[in-house]
Amino acid sequence: MRNLTILGATGSIGKNTLTVVDQFPDQFCVKSLTARNNITLLAEQIQQFSPELAVVYSESDAVALKKLLMPGNRTEIMFGEDGYRSAAVHPDVDTVVSAIVGAAGLLPTLSAIAAGKHIALANKETLVMAGDIVMQRAKEKNVSILPVDSEHSAIFQCLSGNRKKDLQKILLTASGGPFRNLPVDQFESITPEKALAHPTWEMGDKISIDSATLMNKGLEVIEAKHLFDVSHQKIEVVIHPQSIIHSMVAYIDGSVMAQLGTPDMRGAISYALSCPERLPLNLPVPDFAGIGALTFEPPDMKKFPCLALAFSACEAGGTLPCVLNAANEVAVDAFLNKRIGFIQIPDVINHTMKKHHTITAPEIDDILLADQWARQTAAQWIVLSEDKGSV
Repeated sequence: MRNLTILGATGSIGKNTLTVVDQFPDQFCVKSLTARNNITLLAEQIQQFSPELAVVYSESDAVALKKLLMPGNRTEIMFGEDGYRSAAVHPDVDTVVSAIVGAAGLLPTLSAIAAGKHIALANKETLVMAGDIVMQRAKEKNVSILPVDSEHSAIFQCLSGNRKKDLQKILLTASGGPFRNLPVDQFESITPEKALAHPTWEMGDKISIDSATLMNKGLEVIEAKHLFDVSHQKIEVVIHPQSIIHSMVAYIDGSVMAQLGTPDMRGAISYALSCPERLPLNLPVPDFAGIGALTFEPPDMKKFPCLALAFSACEAGGTLPCVLNAANEVAVDAFLNKRIGFIQIPDVINHTMKKHHTITAPEIDDILLADQWARQTAAQWIVLSEDKGSV
């Protein structure tokens, strides 16, 4: 029996994780759940799984959540950073599913590592922002970090049983998003509604926009660099629209190993929680005869400059990936709120990166300050653009 904390229980990964838990109640027990402000869904999850602790962001939501629960419910309700930290270090928990979206996942994940918890990592921003620090602390605590992203889970599986020195390169697959075939001169007409319509995966709003800009794949490049301790030069992005091959690994003898499956996050989630065991999820095997062909193409980094920006930040290292991530979060939020256009997302990020003076070997305080600075700088650019009437 594995005792779990799920950070980000009401998001896409969190909900899928609880589906796996519900399917295998003899294998997993939920001890704590966290959310930001979706108290209606969180209340339903509390009623079903009876965690000892549940956490939301604000005190007012904590009060409202208590009112939604059945009389006699024994789940402790907390809020704010202290609450998230308590959930991450819960004494009875051995595995923390880190699925909070964005930079907010960094500190709770670090708290879990410090407490010796194993990490099922869905929050790629944790490694984008502070990969060197996170991986070093995990090593010191003898903590495993297993990937929940389907691509990184695939890479992990393809590397298993093989020698690291035999690796030639990692082939990170991407669906290409909803605008892969849209002419670039039509990008100005892209609305948030169109960008949220991902062709193969069901994801939250922020990740869906990142997929549309290919920034999600850029963040995954940085995540892979730290997870698998490889140079960015050994990571290649390949567009694979069918999303059947989740990623591949090439070896020095020319062999390529691929992990395939239907596009369903439960596969990667369950493997991160049960590794090396595989759980009988009853997911269908891809209908290869029906699919007919699997296709591949290189990414167009001029059409999708966010991917090129991510590779630049990955190469530079230090605080620059953190700045990239923070500026992207601000830009995506502005786009979703129709303050900027789709084509201005990379402009915001590029402007912020160019103004940053990179710290090459940052401490965690440097990371947090760089994150704050980047958010302010990106927000100022957006306000100035609005004042000029260019958005």
